[in-house]
Amino acid sequence: MPITSKSLATVAMVALGGLSLSACATTDYVDEQIAAVNQRIDGVDARLTQTTTTANAAAAQAQAAATDAQNANRRLDALTGRVDRLEQAATAQRQPRN
Repeated sequence: MPITSKSLATVAMVALGGLSLSACATTDYVDEQIAAVNQRIDGVDARLTQTTTTANAAAAQAQAAATDAQNANRRLDALTGRVDRLEQAATAQRQPRN
């Protein structure tokens, strides 16, 4: 029984059709995979939001601490001059013991 080109073409079409159908993903499968990825993205987004909030709070606290340190340094600089004047006055008032 010789193989004709018509029967060969039919076999090829059936094989090609079978292979193409087996590679298709169903809509439900794709939806499940997308839902899983979206869930992971939502989790990462929530963690990012929390981290951003924490970083902003830390930056605000650092800025407040820097401002407090600058104010303390200004007060210290002002007091240093006063202390120096008081020490000089105290030294001038001391009388040697004989």
